[in-house]
Amino acid sequence: MSVQQYDEIGEAFEGFKSLPLMRYGEVPSFLGMVGDVRGKSVLDLACGTGFYSREFKRRGATDVLGVDISAEMIAAGEQAERREPLGVRYEVGDVAELRPLERRFDIAVGVQCLNYAEDIAAMERMCRAVHRSLVPGGEFFVLAQKPDYRFDCASLDAYGFRCEATGEEAQTGPRVRVTALLDPQPISIVATAPRREVYEESLRGAGFGALEWVPLQVSEAGVHEFGEEFWADLLANPPLEMLRCRS
Repeated sequence: MSVQQYDEIGEAFEGFKSLPLMRYGEVPSFLGMVGDVRGKSVLDLACGTGFYSREFKRRGATDVLGVDISAEMIAAGEQAERREPLGVRYEVGDVAELRPLERRFDIAVGVQCLNYAEDIAAMERMCRAVHRSLVPGGEFFVLAQKPDYRFDCASLDAYGFRCEATGEEAQTGPRVRVTALLDPQPISIVATAPRREVYEESLRGAGFGALEWVPLQVSEAGVHEFGEEFWADLLANPPLEMLRCRS
């Protein structure tokens, strides 16, 4: 499911990061949670077109490897690397079947990654693969659909997105259709919103500890741009949530 829909998006995926929810919510929140990467190696799983891979390299990471199951996404990342050489490496790969890597990394990140596991067994394989790829004490940072998001809440259209339940249920949790309201053509992606216990049990079973859920925030720049009232509905029921843990 995820390979085909992301292959069809390709470079257009970069446009997601310009929408208010991403620009002033996801991106500053996630980068803030990961923190200082200077002198560290970073494994970016489900890297897409390499937005975070490039950002971590710009912020001083010594070695960054981006892995994504979509060949089109990786091609877009490699094209960006040719335009602006930063030293980011990319490869096509399935996180659930991740090959043994030539080194272990200090940090692994998974933005919209674990929520694509088709079932609990696949998520458990993903978590074990990530754990194997980290140095002892390495950190894993996750961003995904909020496990208990309320679909009957106020519209997210003002923030550039629409989030709807498809009515289908996977083993890990409900199916969700997320639509980025890009101009001129909105783009929809179907994923899963795994239950909180599925994340926690899979990560702990793989050997991770110190699990901490971290809420999405809005940056000062976002408040300055739109005002506090604009963000009230988003912060009352954010569609995204973050998670950190340690190997």
